[in-house]
Amino acid sequence: LYSWLPLGHRVLRSVEEIVRQEMNAADAQELLLPVVQPLDLWERSGRSADYGPLMFRLYDRKDTAFALAPTAEEVITATVAADASSYRDLPVNLFQIGWKYRDELRPRFGLLRTREFLMKDAYSFDADVEGLRVTYQQMYDAYHRVFERCGLTFRPVEAQAGEIGGDVNHEFMAVAAVGEDDFVWCQACDYAANVEAARRGVDEK
Repeated sequence: LYSWLPLGHRVLRSVEEIVRQEMNAADAQELLLPVVQPLDLWERSGRSADYGPLMFRLYDRKDTAFALAPTAEEVITATVAADASSYRDLPVNLFQIGWKYRDELRPRFGLLRTREFLMKDAYSFDADVEGLRVTYQQMYDAYHRVFERCGLTFRPVEAQAGEIGGDVNHEFMAVAAVGEDDFVWCQACDYAANVEAARRGVDEK
């Protein structure tokens, strides 16, 4: 757990503003979701069990169960379901920049894997798969611009979905001598993937 001192806080806010500008440019709308979330939503999705001890749980004075947000798929889905009345209200692409909480077994790597961290998360709701592909590409391009504006050497790589799910997944990795993950990259075909998701293959071309 860290306290952000004035200089670090200014840097954090500067990065946050770059992210916000690029999300706005990609037609995403900002909102703010609750940090304290009803555990019932997580139990209905089955992900309360999936997250297990990684998720902080708490109870109010009426003994109602809640969770400190490790992410926000359940809450954003309930929010959009209550607000959108028809497929005609789609597509909608929403994002937030907010604090997340995960009971990491071994918090490590400075600010990257702490128990409390600031995260930008975006959620799109599309009428069909083709619309989803369009939104995904918009977000993919937006992340490119964010990393470029931050002056980082980076590479988008194929990744495992983990608890989030999905069949197409990329993560943008800053290239560094030390860190949490490794990725492989083929100079011949430009294929890149997290080592957990990498597949061996032959370029038919």
